[in-house]
Amino acid sequence: FADLVLETWDLQCDRNGREHRTADMGCQQLVVRRGQPFTITLHFSGRPYEEGVDKLAFNVETGPCPIETSGTRSHFAVTDFPDESSWSAVVQQQDGSSLSVSLCSPPSACIGRYSLTLETSTGYQGTSCHIGDFVLLFNAWHPVDTVFLKDENERYEYVLSQQGLIYQGSRDYITPTPWNFGQFEDDILSICLKLLDTNPKFLRDQNRDCSRRNNPVYIGRVVSAMVNCNDEDRGVLAGRWDDHYEDGMSPMAWIGSVDILKRWKKFGCQPVKYGQCWVFAAVACTVMRCLGVPSRVVTNYYSAHDTNGNLVIDRYLSETGEEVQRSKDMIWNFHCWVESWMARPDLAPGYDGWQALDPTPQEKSEGVFCCGPAPVRAIKEGDLQLKYDIPFIFAEVNADVVYWVVQRDGSQKKSIHSSVVGKNISTKSVGRDSREDITHTYKYPEGSEKEREVFAKAERKTRSLREEDEGLHLKIKLSDGANNGCDFDVFAVINNNTEMERVCRLMLCARTASYNGTIGPQCGMKDLLNVTLAPQEEKRVPLRVLYKEYRENLTHDNFIKVVALLTEYQTGDIVLAVRDVYIQNPEIKIRILGEPMQNRKLVAEISLVNPLAVPLNNCIFMVEGTGLTHGQQIKELEEPVEPQAEAKFRLDFMPSQVGLRKLLVDFESDKLMGVKGYRNVIIAPQP
Repeated sequence: FADLVLETWDLQCDRNGREHRTADMGCQQLVVRRGQPFTITLHFSGRPYEEGVDKLAFNVETGPCPIETSGTRSHFAVTDFPDESSWSAVVQQQDGSSLSVSLCSPPSACIGRYSLTLETSTGYQGTSCHIGDFVLLFNAWHPVDTVFLKDENERYEYVLSQQGLIYQGSRDYITPTPWNFGQFEDDILSICLKLLDTNPKFLRDQNRDCSRRNNPVYIGRVVSAMVNCNDEDRGVLAGRWDDHYEDGMSPMAWIGSVDILKRWKKFGCQPVKYGQCWVFAAVACTVMRCLGVPSRVVTNYYSAHDTNGNLVIDRYLSETGEEVQRSKDMIWNFHCWVESWMARPDLAPGYDGWQALDPTPQEKSEGVFCCGPAPVRAIKEGDLQLKYDIPFIFAEVNADVVYWVVQRDGSQKKSIHSSVVGKNISTKSVGRDSREDITHTYKYPEGSEKEREVFAKAERKTRSLREEDEGLHLKIKLSDGANNGCDFDVFAVINNNTEMERVCRLMLCARTASYNGTIGPQCGMKDLLNVTLAPQEEKRVPLRVLYKEYRENLTHDNFIKVVALLTEYQTGDIVLAVRDVYIQNPEIKIRILGEPMQNRKLVAEISLVNPLAVPLNNCIFMVEGTGLTHGQQIKELEEPVEPQAEAKFRLDFMPSQVGLRKLLVDFESDKLMGVKGYRNVIIAPQP
């Protein structure tokens, strides 16, 4: 027999991409999911392949020094009986000189970029030919894969959906911010693989790192560390929280992960400036979804940052409600992290499912700024000893807050204040633009027997008493929404629940604030020395907060913190109430003109009214949407936008992908920043 000569081959990127749900990554390369067969076609010249005469075998290799014992190299012959626990190849059909072969990885294979080599031999003669590279991803559709997720709608939302909503604002005014995850956009997959190859564990021991890439727990930990740059590890984002972002992008201005990841690659893996928690979480979510791990961004309102691990956050206020004696412990208005879905064979049964991963650099874990994966179930049950970093996240949703009022003589008096930490934990609903509340997955109902058991297990014998004073009750209410550019009213609502007259001093103070708990200058104040409450009486005391007082010091986060301190003269008791008021930006209006169809021009008319009493200068609109616009479109307005005037422009774009898509818009100017808007557009296929 003459030698078998391979003439051409076809990796069938299109067909395999459709079957493996990776077609949106483009057909320039073969991208497949582990444990699922993919088909390639071989064309021989001279004579066709003959079974029993010719032997065909394949070599797959990943990483710089592949070896069989560590799972980064496999050599396997074409066989009739594939073995599911290892790589296999089976002849599917033969048509003259063409041969279709189905290849399949085990569902526990290492993910990453592989090279594929074909070895042909007839008798003793053999040749070897490199027939291309492919990328192998985790497979949430395969029942044996450790990231398997049963529900198809959830798989679509958490692996395939390239756009979503991230919840911000305050507990009393939860706002959805649109985000373009864009995990299948051009070049994002190769950037995610580069991120894995830039991580210090890879640089220390390349073979060991590549051999552990079959494990989503390991990958999650690497991604959590690499999305921030705090370890001099060439991480993706630099964090900044001080409102000075002139040498980079304000964290509020981003509307997607694609721009951030592309900048990181373009500038030689230098950290991109700047991120805050939702940006870190969103970029980590993009990387995890891109690699095939089901992931979502979650937001915890009133999130505790407990630096000393005692599960108590101490805050110190003066008698006028000003913060004194700053402790490192903080309460963030909200904090975002990622949950990724995976099995935990490294732990006892019962901890599979959602795992919390937090890429925002806060505390070190095993010497590195990363956090997780922590089983959400373990956080709920108070199993603090399990891997990884459960005490820190347990504190974020459960710590007690104690407010101390520092008297003039320096003595401290504990105020009466009800529980605030870990409220309204939120994520986007599956298949809908609505909010799903997942607080119950992190904690038992407050005050329940089960909650007390968890606290005892977490080595907290008791929770500090939530003393609701039977006598006096204090709340802060907002009359209507607070709009940027306008004055607004807040009310201290005081209830005397006793049968005695009470005489009190009431301090009401408003200050600008950042979402991470940092306080700015005062922008409103009232001090009433003589508030008399008859038995069972309710009093409402208003405080008007003026735009002219807050406009200069409002941070990019748009928060004003209102503190009310009620001191009863007879007993000396102090009752405290705190409320974070979110100052609402104007609405961005988006009108779509034309019939939304693939590869047909559409026009978006985008506008915003300036609500402020001053002109807006240096106005910029940024627009992007996976499958709609090619990358980010930027429009700089030449003229200032006068008060109550409209900033407006028209954008031409040509949708490239069908289905439900989001067009995302961000508006920036000198006085109004980080204004977001989006519009859902359903793109019909070409007839």
